[in-house]
Amino acid sequence: MLKQILSEMYIDPDLLAELSEEQKQILFFKMREEQIRRWKEREAAMEKKESLPVTSRPKKENGKSVHWKLGADKEVWVWVMGEHHLDKPYDVLCNEIIAERAQLKAERETEELRKTQSKGFANNLKMKSQYYDLQAPDTQETQNICKKAATEEEKLGKGSRPAPLLEEEKIPKKEPVKKTQDEELKQIDEEKAKQIYKSWKEDSEWQASLRKSKAADEKRRSLAKQAQEDYKRLSLAAEKGSGEGPQSPPGVLQKPKRPPLPPKPHFLNRAGYPPKPLRNQGVTRTASNSAQEDIIRWFKEEQLPLRAGYQTTSDTIAPWFHGILTLKRANELLSTCEPGSFLVRVSERIKGYALSYLSEDGCKHFLIDASTDSYSFLGVDRPQHATLAALVDYHKVEPITSLGKELLLYPCGQQGEPPDYLELFK
Repeated sequence: MLKQILSEMYIDPDLLAELSEEQKQILFFKMREEQIRRWKEREAAMEKKESLPVTSRPKKENGKSVHWKLGADKEVWVWVMGEHHLDKPYDVLCNEIIAERAQLKAERETEELRKTQSKGFANNLKMKSQYYDLQAPDTQETQNICKKAATEEEKLGKGSRPAPLLEEEKIPKKEPVKKTQDEELKQIDEEKAKQIYKSWKEDSEWQASLRKSKAADEKRRSLAKQAQEDYKRLSLAAEKGSGEGPQSPPGVLQKPKRPPLPPKPHFLNRAGYPPKPLRNQGVTRTASNSAQEDIIRWFKEEQLPLRAGYQTTSDTIAPWFHGILTLKRANELLSTCEPGSFLVRVSERIKGYALSYLSEDGCKHFLIDASTDSYSFLGVDRPQHATLAALVDYHKVEPITSLGKELLLYPCGQQGEPPDYLELFK
């Protein structure tokens, strides 16, 4: 039974209700041990897998790995913002981040402006060099023309020099160069203005989101404070309105009473739909037929060879042994007996037994571990017994628990015919 619970790592709520507090703690402790054992096995398997040679492991494309930073104690280094006395407040950190971003943007803009200026300067030099290269033949030709004109003027005594005409021809060639420089400077100014506007817009969006988050935080704080004040006011009004309760002595603070909950609303049925029938409150959930058949098969195949349910010295059924009983039925049988009465029943939920005991405080239920070839109460260092009858005889003189002092004094027998264990021995 214990192995079944630990393998499934789940216990039925009805079965859990049958356990005492000590047995619940023991069961949860064993389930925790089983979880730790499984975790250690998985960790060992992973370490074994990681310890394989690199050639035997398949290589993953774009594989990534995470390495944790370790502290002085060789444990993973963890820092929680706000817990250290040197941590900066939230507003200071936000202002520093904004200032750092603005500085990075300014540096980036300066670098881009420098690059564009250097590029424009290089283009201007290139254009000037091309201009002078183009003008070089004209200058040589002009010199030749001037020489010819001078000789003709000497010969004829008069003539016209083409120099002014050449100067006029040079002027239109210089204008495109100047025009391209102005366009480049204008374009640089426009790009700089766009970048400044973009950075300003990003900073304004950041400031707007920061203001919105601060406003939302303030709103949540005000709502929580208002709800707390409303609750205090309602609790004080309820205390003043109800004068029936006992008055506490002066100087002792009373716990504020919660206001009564409002009645549940009665919803009307929609037109065309019949009202839902109410649940039958008297019907209780029982075990399925397949589960009960498995328990009967388990008892016949594994427990009958161990003389479960028989007395120690004879082949008769023990008076305290019962068949598959529910918790409610066991309480009903013990309610007609005197304190110290007990019975052993086959559990309806799992393959095992439960001992129901009637004390001065009421009925107690203890699970009996029958997962091995011996019987014992669920717990740590409990004595093992070869038969179920030996366990009952042992606890007739030894209490089940040290605090409860439960001694098995009076067996609670069958009530009515046929006996409830008849289907187990067919």
